[in-house]
Amino acid sequence: MDAFESVVATILEREGFWVRTSFKVELAKQDKRDMGRPSSPRWELDIVGYRPGDNLLRVVECKSFLDSRGVTIGAFEPGSSGASRYKLFTEPTTREVVLRRLVAQLCEANSIRESPTVQLCLAAGKIVASEVDRLQALFDVNGWQLFGPAWIREQLIGVAASGYDNAVAAVTAKMLLRT
Repeated sequence: MDAFESVVATILEREGFWVRTSFKVELAKQDKRDMGRPSSPRWELDIVGYRPGDNLLRVVECKSFLDSRGVTIGAFEPGSSGASRYKLFTEPTTREVVLRRLVAQLCEANSIRESPTVQLCLAAGKIVASEVDRLQALFDVNGWQLFGPAWIREQLIGVAASGYDNAVAAVTAKMLLRT
């Protein structure tokens, strides 16, 4: 598991989600054709989190980009050079097929209740500062959830203040953030 994914998974677990990382969605041949990817392998999702109390299923794409420029809004424009990093956000048919198959797969396995609310999310360790508001507006319009650096930092402060948890993210947060 990617270290940044581990941090985000720890945060989601604190919010009452069961979490799976690197989750593989089984796609039928017709699904692949519908997506325009007839030879596509199983689709891998960074994080799938489910909270039974409100039947909420979160699909989280994780991009740390800590030592780079950061997430840019231009990457979410279909056809842009960065759009390939965010296929579920930039390709509506791919998003619909993958999320539909994910729900069916989890329901068939009795892992979730039927008809969950599905929320597509992006966890970003770094976002270009001048583009945060525009990116948030794009996510709001589409009903997506953006977990930016400020949100992650706020959540880790909460992790540091809570009881003992042996997760690497929790131990690190406690070491760095407790006074």
